[in-house]
Amino acid sequence: MTKYYIFFTRNVLPQAQAHLVQVSHSANAAANLGYPAVLVYLHQQSNLANIGELFYPFHPQPPEEDLAKFYNLQDKLKVAALPTPWPIDRVGGKFTHISTVISKYYFPVHILPKTKIVHTRDWNFAKTAIKHSIPVIYEHHHHEDKKFEPEIVNHPLFQISVTVADTVRDSMIQNGMPPEKVIKLHNGFNEIFLKRQPEAAADWRKKLLSDGREKLVVYSGALSKFKGVDLLIDVAKELPQIQFVFAGGNQSQVQAYQQISQEKPVQNVRFLGHLPQNELSSLLQAADVLAHPHCAGKEATFTSPLKLFDYMASGTPIAATEILPLMEFKSSPAVAGWCEPDNPKAFAQCLEKVLLTHPRRVEGYTDNMDFVQQFSCENRIAKILSYVEDSLRPELVN
Repeated sequence: MTKYYIFFTRNVLPQAQAHLVQVSHSANAAANLGYPAVLVYLHQQSNLANIGELFYPFHPQPPEEDLAKFYNLQDKLKVAALPTPWPIDRVGGKFTHISTVISKYYFPVHILPKTKIVHTRDWNFAKTAIKHSIPVIYEHHHHEDKKFEPEIVNHPLFQISVTVADTVRDSMIQNGMPPEKVIKLHNGFNEIFLKRQPEAAADWRKKLLSDGREKLVVYSGALSKFKGVDLLIDVAKELPQIQFVFAGGNQSQVQAYQQISQEKPVQNVRFLGHLPQNELSSLLQAADVLAHPHCAGKEATFTSPLKLFDYMASGTPIAATEILPLMEFKSSPAVAGWCEPDNPKAFAQCLEKVLLTHPRRVEGYTDNMDFVQQFSCENRIAKILSYVEDSLRPELVN
C-alpha cells in the first residue's frame, strides 16, 4: 500500500492568508513531482448532521473546484478535510478541543496507518507525528519566544526544520533547535504565474485604466501598514497621473483603506480585495510596474520574498524597497528599481524611473522569468526532501 506525504494545517480552507497559500502550494508541488501528497485541513461544520464522518474522517480525494481555483491546485494533488461537527471546539473542555481530537483520535487511528512522512507548520502536529514514529519536516517562518522540546528536535525522525530568513533561523537555534536540523530556504512560487495570459491582461487594463491614465502600478499582498500599503497610498498621491491597484486583504481591510484613501484624499487608487491565483497572475501581467514597498522595522528582517517571486514570474518590471531579505537579489536583473524604505518621495521617483527604463512588454521580460524558475515550489520541495533520509522519503507514484 502506498503511504502518503501529508501536508497538514490546522485551518479551514480556503482562506486568503499567505501562510495557507504557502502550505497549499507546497502540497501541490509535491504532487506535481510525483509524490502521493495529501493536503489535510479542517472542514468547519456547525451541527450534528455529519457526525457519522467522525468514524471515517480521512478520505483523500481530488480537491473540489472552488478550492482548486482558489489556490490553483492541479489534479495530481489529493485533499482531506477533517470534520469538526459539534461539540468539537464548541463545548469547553480538553476532550472536545480540536488539538485533543487530532492528536488522540484523528492522527493515531485514521491518518497514521496511511502516512509515510508529515510536513507541517503546526508544532503540535509535528510532535504528535514524532510520538507515533512518523518522520517530520517542520516549517517555522516567524519569530516566537518558545523553546523547542529537546526530545522532539533531537529525535532521529525529526528530519529537518525549514525557515525563510536567517534571523528566524538564529532565533530557532537559540530556542533549542539543533543547528544541523534547520535550513533557510525561500518560499516558492506557483508556476501559473509563468503562463502568459495576454488577453486576460488586456481585459484588466481596459477595466482598471480610466480618467486618461495610461500607466498601471499594481501591489499584491497583505493590506498591512508594515507591508508599505500606507506608504504606497502616499506615493499614489505624488503621482496622480498613474493608476494604482491593490490586490489582497479581506473585506474589512479593504473598507478601511478605502476610507483612508478618501480622507487623504487620493483619487487614483483601487482596492480589489483577494483574487484567486489565476486572476492574480493575469493582473500582474497587466501592470506596467509591480510595487514591492515595505517599511523598516522588525517585520522587515524576516519577510519572505514569495511575492517578489510571483512578480518576477509575471515578467513585469518591479520597483522594490531595500530590506534585508531582498538584498541578495539586488545584483540580479530581475528587479528594475530599488529605493530606501519609509520614503514615499523616493519610491515615487523609483517608479517614474522604472516606467522610463522598462516599458511594458506584452510578452514580459524573459530575464525575470528565466531567473525566477529556480525558486519554483517544485524545486523547493525537491531541495527539502534532499535533507530527508532515503528510507524515510515518500515513494514516487506518478
